[in-house]
Formats: sequence, C-alpha cells, structure tokens
Amino acid sequence: MAAIKRKSLQGVLQILEFNRHFFLIAIGVIASLLFTIRYLPTSIRVIVPVTIVIICITILNALIVSWYVYDWSGLYNLQWIRKRIKTIPRLIFNIHAGFDETSALLKNEFPDAGLKVFDFYDPAKHREISIKRARKKYPPYPDTISIETNNFPKQDTSADLICLFLSAHEIRDEQERIQFLIELKENLTDDGQIILVEHLRDWRNFLAYTFGVFHFHSKLKWERNINLAGLCVTHQHKYTSFISVYYLNKK
Repeated sequence: MAAIKRKSLQGVLQILEFNRHFFLIAIGVIASLLFTIRYLPTSIRVIVPVTIVIICITILNALIVSWYVYDWSGLYNLQWIRKRIKTIPRLIFNIHAGFDETSALLKNEFPDAGLKVFDFYDPAKHREISIKRARKKYPPYPDTISIETNNFPKQDTSADLICLFLSAHEIRDEQERIQFLIELKENLTDDGQIILVEHLRDWRNFLAYTFGVFHFHSKLKWERNINLAGLCVTHQHKYTSFISVYYLNKK
C-alpha cells in the first residue's frame, strides 16, 4: 500500500484555520493597543509596545512548536509504533475525540490488521468551536462508531492494540477517565497494548502554549489514572520534548 503523506505545514495550517478566532482576537487586541497609545500618558506608553511584543512572541512560539511537533518531527509517520510494539496486531481500536487524523495512517501502516474506529465526541461536553470546524472539514473514517466515555461497549473481539492519539485529555472528569481506561482494558487481549499519546501539563508545554497547557493533564495524574485502572506502564518515551507516549499493558 502506498504511503499516505501529510501535506506540507498541514499541522500549523490546521491550527490557524480551526483556532482562527483566537488569532483574530489577538489581532484585535494589538489594533486596539495601537489605537489607544496616543491617548495614554507618556510615562506608561512603553507598556503598549512591550505588550504587543509579548503577544506576538507567544503566538509565534506556539506556531513554531506546533510546526516542529506536528509537521517536522514525523509524529504522524507512525512507523515508530511498529518499532515499539511487541507483535504486529491483528485487530486495532483507534479512539478519538471528534477529529481523526490517524485511522487512515494506522490502516496504511498495518494493512493486514482489522481496524475499528471509535469517536467519543459529545457536543454537549466538547463545545470548542475548533473541533466543530475540524469535523465539518474532515469527514469521519468509514464505519466510525460513536461511543460514550462512561459506557464503552464490550466488543465481540478484543483488540491487540488500542490507540489513544492526543484525545484522552478531552475526558475532563478524572473518575470518568479512570472508568474509560478500565473499559478499554476489558476490550484488550491479555498480551495486548494500549498506546497513549499526550501533551503533558509540564513546563515544556507551558513555554510552548502558555495557559493552553492547562487543557492537558500532568504526568502524575496520568500515572495515577493508569494505575487505578489496573494497567501498568511497560514503556514510556518522549516524542520530541512536547509529546509523551505511554505503552500500557494489563497488570
């Protein structure tokens, strides 16, 4: 099967498109500051250019890091999964939260494996306009199954590999997240693996995304949730300084 290639700058362009309201707000703030500077006392006018520079650096820094992670690093190549897993899977479950960039890539990387795709997007919980824009532009993978995170259906056949690719942090309630991991464990073969890919709430991601880092969960919280779900971390590594990958097995 021919390799599926992402477009050049696809990750950064998606961020700009799906989150354009944030960038428009930033432009509006800068324009307002430039307009009002003439009316400010001379003693505090210096605050305006400093504020504008901080806003521009913050935006540029986030876009550069996003380009590095999503476009340059090879994160979506997925060959790194093949190198790390124990055996080639026969059945893969791929689980996302409304925006699926990996199912076609997984099928391309493991063409002989069965693939089931699950989407736990709930418009009542996930109200971010960015997700709505992404869902409108990118249709779901064929036969995607809608699920609830507090009621993952027991499948007829257990998976050898379950992928949670930058999605599980959208489960905001900790008990719900633990229960979700428990139900995934119940749908996993005895020697199967869960691959959890996440940004962490740490200083690196804070430097990259400032207050956006609080949308993620900490390393301590993830490891506590994993342990309480009856899973263990058999391997963990960084994919760039900003992405953490956990390989989980049943205890």
